Amino acid sequence: MASPDYPYFAPRYVMASAAVSIGGLLNGYDTGSIGAITHMPQFTKSVGELSASMLGITVSMIMLTGTFPSLFAGHFADKYGRISVIIPGALLFGVGALVQGTSHGIGQFIAGRAIAGFGQGVFLSNISVYICEIAPLRYRGTLAGLPQFMATAGVCAGYFTCYGTINIDSDIAWRFPYIVQCTFSAILAWACLLLPDSPRWLMLKGRQAEARRALERLDFNMVEAERDFLTSTDQTPSLSPWQSFMLLFGRGYRARTILALFILGMVQLSGIDAITYYAPILFEQAGLSSNNVSFLASGLSSILMFAITIPAFLLADKWGRRTSAISGGLMLAGCMFLMGTLYAAGVVHSYGIARWFVIIAVFVFGLTYCATWGIVSKTYASEIQPGHTRAAANCVAMGLCFGTNFLVAILTPILLEASAFGAYFLFGGLALGTVIVLAVYMPETRGRSLENIQEAFHRPTAFSSLTQLLRPMGSGTRRRAQAPREMTAGEEVEMESHEETEAVAASAVSVETVTRSLRLDVSV
Repeated sequence: MASPDYPYFAPRYVMASAAVSIGGLLNGYDTGSIGAITHMPQFTKSVGELSASMLGITVSMIMLTGTFPSLFAGHFADKYGRISVIIPGALLFGVGALVQGTSHGIGQFIAGRAIAGFGQGVFLSNISVYICEIAPLRYRGTLAGLPQFMATAGVCAGYFTCYGTINIDSDIAWRFPYIVQCTFSAILAWACLLLPDSPRWLMLKGRQAEARRALERLDFNMVEAERDFLTSTDQTPSLSPWQSFMLLFGRGYRARTILALFILGMVQLSGIDAITYYAPILFEQAGLSSNNVSFLASGLSSILMFAITIPAFLLADKWGRRTSAISGGLMLAGCMFLMGTLYAAGVVHSYGIARWFVIIAVFVFGLTYCATWGIVSKTYASEIQPGHTRAAANCVAMGLCFGTNFLVAILTPILLEASAFGAYFLFGGLALGTVIVLAVYMPETRGRSLENIQEAFHRPTAFSSLTQLLRPMGSGTRRRAQAPREMTAGEEVEMESHEETEAVAASAVSVETVTRSLRLDVSV
């Protein structure tokens, strides 16, 4: 990826992507440490014993409060810039970590998680948008996978920080991870102050000179930029937060918005957070009763998840998004069904071979998720959106992701307490259902520019043609007399090669069309 012409060891778009991906590290570090922290006797001594429902509320609060700012963070990113929104989000997360780390009761601890969640909801989805917009076509999949790579590194670091402090006979054992979170929050905010904003966003604001300077600072290939977006005259309309939200479901945008919502929502309902948040409990349930042994098993799981993410994100542009999503989903569903079946059969005990099948299935599930759905979901949700709504749509989808994440985190301990196998069958069924939907409705995007991808949602395929043949002849005749309708995401499975200029023309949605469809009086 590097070139001898670059003044540093790598192009600056790589360095910028790595810098903002610290946000992924923060997300992963909290995920990896919170389950271990609430499992520590030192934490129980400081804040009191937690019931299964209170544990679920405590762990999941960060996702609940992240849901609401995510819904409108994209609007502010479209208005003020991607970087300008990431900075305050990082600072808020740091404040929340500070409140958690200084807690002496469960009320203050939950309040700190609520503040951190609000900050995370502001910055997390905009990181993916920023990277997608500054990355060259050739490396977009790899660079857009960096936040997930950093998240798995954070999960690993979180587990082993707690494993390293669990034997400290004081409350510093569980407070130390929050010192680490405060430090990385400050580093993220500082790094963003040094970065240029997205050249594509600057072009949408009509600031071409600044966009060119940003491209130079990022070492972006000017030939590719001229071909894909520097010659575009499209600009973003001035919309209120509500108008920006409603635009996502208007004609020309609806299909992509719904597909992004579905993907980011359902990947969480696969049960990955049940694995990462409650790994110590799952391993204890499978027969590893010692605190140190269950912590070590959780840490080993996080190391393997981190290790598999390295080739997964490096090879993200070598195999298709559809291939990754479908094959990964089948593996995830299979792991969940296997664990559910073993528990339902009553063969899992603290002795015998069945418990090892469960433990191995937990490992395989985490590895498969990190290699497939973890990488492809956020990348895909960002790259299928048009420039006018990319930040807004991705943030709304991330809000749904936080919401489903909250449900998984709050329900998992309750489900595990009520039934040893019910949660596994539930997550397995949801993962399998997701695979079926994606197999029908997910266009391939690998190897296409962001501008060119939009063509996938405007062309009919064999699927839509079959639908037309099944309609009554009279209805078909009437439709042929009408103007062409909007294509949905399900009407495109594989994209064919087309000239770049044709793709841009087919995908462009002008400001005039946007404002007319919403019946708004807006100025550009």
